[in-house]
Amino acid sequence: MRFLVTGSNGLVGSRVCSLLHQGGHAVVGLGRGARRTGGAYGYVSVDLTREADVAAAVETAAPEVVIHCASMTEVDACEKDPEAAYAGNVTAAAAVARSARKAGAHLVHVSTDYVFDGEAGPYGEDAVPNPRGVYSVTKHMGEQAARVLAPGCAIARTAVVYGWPPVEGRLNFGAWLVTALEQGQQVRLFEDQLVSPSFADNVAAMLVELGTRRLGGVWNTCGGTVTDRVGFGRALCEVFGFDAGLIVPTRMAELKLASPRPLKSGLRTEKVHAELSVPPLALAESLSRFHATWLSARGH
Repeated sequence: MRFLVTGSNGLVGSRVCSLLHQGGHAVVGLGRGARRTGGAYGYVSVDLTREADVAAAVETAAPEVVIHCASMTEVDACEKDPEAAYAGNVTAAAAVARSARKAGAHLVHVSTDYVFDGEAGPYGEDAVPNPRGVYSVTKHMGEQAARVLAPGCAIARTAVVYGWPPVEGRLNFGAWLVTALEQGQQVRLFEDQLVSPSFADNVAAMLVELGTRRLGGVWNTCGGTVTDRVGFGRALCEVFGFDAGLIVPTRMAELKLASPRPLKSGLRTEKVHAELSVPPLALAESLSRFHATWLSARGH
């Protein structure tokens, strides 16, 4: 099949492109600026907030499936620059969805557990979003744009995505932890935020299945274990052989962050377990694979 993948320079998008290419599909990745990933698939530099440019790129690629991974994900940066957040998470989502529909392509739109307020997680696919903060609100608006402009699309929500190697210039949560702990640095982690940490390779495989099977509706494409960030950090230390004493449990309110974040978050994965052939990995297996990719990148 012919696929178009936005955010192909990113952590998830790059892995989606690689998996699709390995699977024999024709792939064009869209990203901002120069290509920053390897792979033998096509690449086009496009500013997704410019609808005419998006339309031209999609028309040229003539995809059967579009997987929209691109997003402005820095939560506090979104809070400080709502114009940029709106452009990156709403304007771009609408442009991609319109172009996908015009091309007759199935859309897989990647979203986040942060569309929920965190009062009553973990959340199933049918839970009603109640976003708080600019990042959360714009991601929810992006979901609505996809639903309206590309009927039958899949909304794929994920959470705290990590992987190795990290994307150039940006450490994901797992990569940041590994880098700091390896250097013997103390890290402050929230003990009061429940999340579903998600290994990027696993997320990408689930997104590929949603695309190849052209599935619609809401899907929680995330890790299979709900834990707090301290628990994640300690489990990571055990797998990597780092000193768990470097982890300093912290409550979210102590850090006075610019943007609100859901506390009791996390996503339920019963639907994905039941209906996809790619299972959401439990934390132990995810960390084992994360460790293996980290070792491999270091030549071990």
